Amino acid sequence: MSVDFKKFSGVGMTSDSSREKLILFLEKQGITNKKVLHSMRVIPRHIFVDEAISSKAYDNTALPIGKSQTISHPLIVAKMTEIIMCHNPKRVLEIGTGSGYQASVLSLLADKVYTIERIEYLHNISKNLFRKIGFKNIYPKYSDGNTGWPQKAPFDAIIVTAGAANIPDALIDQLSDNGGILVSPVENNGKQYLKSLIKTEGNYKEKIHGIVNFVPLLNGIS
Repeated sequence: MSVDFKKFSGVGMTSDSSREKLILFLEKQGITNKKVLHSMRVIPRHIFVDEAISSKAYDNTALPIGKSQTISHPLIVAKMTEIIMCHNPKRVLEIGTGSGYQASVLSLLADKVYTIERIEYLHNISKNLFRKIGFKNIYPKYSDGNTGWPQKAPFDAIIVTAGAANIPDALIDQLSDNGGILVSPVENNGKQYLKSLIKTEGNYKEKIHGIVNFVPLLNGIS
């Protein structure tokens, strides 16, 4: 995929040097996958937030994107991406498009990225942004993420960017049975934990990757 990201280069707090400081921070926090770091370096996070707060785009902080939603901390984006990249996925499903930043990072790492957003306002903004940037391998859909995208299954990896007590069965069903990996925040005793699930021939291997804080995974569309 050939996208000219240089045309989206910023100045000042959105400049390449600010982006490089973020990459150094991610490395110090334990992100080691070179492909993930490259994608985080190349994708211009500042174009996924309102211009009024773009000066904070390369800080490790969540930022508002409207409709009570946020763009996740760069560190959690990198961490979730690094977890699934251990399996070199070709086809990835994202639940919760939001600003479109996570899907854009994934687009440089996977052949096809399918992404679902339940809020029509955010779906339209991210869809138009994907088109403006020139992505050809991101497929956005306005739908209830709890049901996944069965017509496009199975997926090598699924990333869920909202928290729930349980991972929806529909998503697990749509995961490849040949080492497919799902990463999602899950709630337990009032806290959220980042959990990965690997599916192999009907068996599941689960792992917890620390405490996180995501918006809730809701049913239906808005």
